[in-house]
Amino acid sequence: MADMTLQGRTRGMGEILDVAGKESVLAPFGTTLAELASERPEIVGLTADMGRYSDILPFRDAHPTRFFNVGMAEQNLIMTAAGMAKTGKIAYCTTYSVFITRRAYDFVAIACAHSMANVKIFAGMPGLVNGYGATHQATEDLNMMRGIADLTIIDPCDATEFCQVVRAVADIPGTVYVRNMRGKVPVELPASYRFVPGKAQVIHEAPGARTGIIATGYMSARAMEAARLAAADGGDGASVLHVGTIKPFDTDGVLAFARRFDRLIVAENHKTTGGLASLVTEALYDSGILKPMIKIGLADSFFECGSQEYLEAKYEVDLPRFLRAIREGR
Repeated sequence: MADMTLQGRTRGMGEILDVAGKESVLAPFGTTLAELASERPEIVGLTADMGRYSDILPFRDAHPTRFFNVGMAEQNLIMTAAGMAKTGKIAYCTTYSVFITRRAYDFVAIACAHSMANVKIFAGMPGLVNGYGATHQATEDLNMMRGIADLTIIDPCDATEFCQVVRAVADIPGTVYVRNMRGKVPVELPASYRFVPGKAQVIHEAPGARTGIIATGYMSARAMEAARLAAADGGDGASVLHVGTIKPFDTDGVLAFARRFDRLIVAENHKTTGGLASLVTEALYDSGILKPMIKIGLADSFFECGSQEYLEAKYEVDLPRFLRAIREGR
């Protein structure tokens, strides 16, 4: 996967932390969708006046007659996508996560999921990946979307997986909600990695480690980095299970992984209530498995404005928090 850069470019709103020195892909959503749409004439792309900040513009430029901007009207966005799906289109639509979940929730549930409409929602700036504060931070979206039946939910790790997800969702029946990764997205997973809908995968193995990390989204990449650093410092590190698909949840895969370790860490760019930590806790409890567990995630609160670096350090979802959990078990 080639490194794509723009001369003099700085990190834009909604991008994850600086990827300087790493292989990366610029605008993987729009570029991959444009390529896929060249192969699949039934694909259309829609946005609610968020083309720039969702990275759908490469699709617009490649397929202008199949691109639709409905304006700042998220309910219209979802209803238009649902209507197009009923005519045989595969409708990829995108705006911010908060606008999808808080303003158009009923429309996603009834017009899309209830009807098994072929609508693929790419929701931007989930969690703390922006500095705009509580009005724009979708820190509860996984919890909300889990409550909708017949909805697939995906939280990709990096550019490698995300590009595969953009293609894969076209063939997943019904409505899909994907946490979008925009801007310059790092490549963290090996080229051999293959996204499999509904399957959790071990992405870092530390033989003999007592700690297992279960993570989702870009927190899985952070978990890998922390595990390697901990091992390099003379510790036994940790193995990492990446849960790319939140729903349907791979209960069997998570339980098989959890049984191997003395203690667990669960990490997510989301509140620890209702997201991955809740899913793991439910699975362990239902199976009678009792393990010490550290939850790395966000509190049940609203969060202030600030840079991602500042916010992640303040709310303890940064790399030092991972290292403390691995090394000290707290």
